[in-house]
Amino acid sequence: MGRGLLRPEGSGVSNDGSEGVRDRPRRAQLVALARLLGLGAFVVALFVVAASVFGLSSEGVRDAVDGVGPLAPLVFVVVSAGLTVACVPGPLLAGASGLLFGTALGTPTAIVAATLGATAAAFISRRFGASALDDLSGRRITALQDWIAARGFLAVLYARILPAVPYSLVNYAAGLTRVPLAVFALATAIGCAPRAFAYVALGGSLDDLGSPEAIVAFSVLVAMALVGLLFAARDVRTARRRA
Repeated sequence: MGRGLLRPEGSGVSNDGSEGVRDRPRRAQLVALARLLGLGAFVVALFVVAASVFGLSSEGVRDAVDGVGPLAPLVFVVVSAGLTVACVPGPLLAGASGLLFGTALGTPTAIVAATLGATAAAFISRRFGASALDDLSGRRITALQDWIAARGFLAVLYARILPAVPYSLVNYAAGLTRVPLAVFALATAIGCAPRAFAYVALGGSLDDLGSPEAIVAFSVLVAMALVGLLFAARDVRTARRRA
């Protein structure tokens, strides 16, 4: 990852970044792991609270969805893609897909929705330019934009795996580069698939969070966090050698 993304702003570290690079790995790993696990816990808690307040059950919700007919997944994809453009957290949308459709149908539905929404956000960013995004995100999106422009497919794939990189920020930053939208969409679909499955499975296991499916989902989230942190550690070592 580019040095601009690894070095925290306002840290008081010298411009050569040697101390920042040296101190960054463990802190970044802990923050990223805590963020992913915390987000997973938040999604679970939200669905549990909703189930308690509204008397929901996964079977009851799916029975209602079955009454809508075969267009239900298509409607969900369109609505979810629009919410992705509006920066609604992806785990919530994926969890909703699991609650509505179950893991088998909910996983591909969530992946398609996330990919479509991300690609739409990148297109909007590319179409309307960088000025508004610069006002909102400043140097952070500039550093991310430079990194994606330099590494293309691998950068987008990496960003989808690494929990510390905000999903929506990647969407809009990628739109400001020359990375083809088809390449961006493919990397997004591949990179977001494992975590999409995990959040969908959690949403689909609302009635029994101790079920094997829920345990597998939690295991996937932890595994994805560790994989992302290994990638981050590799880039830190690379930056250290270049410093």
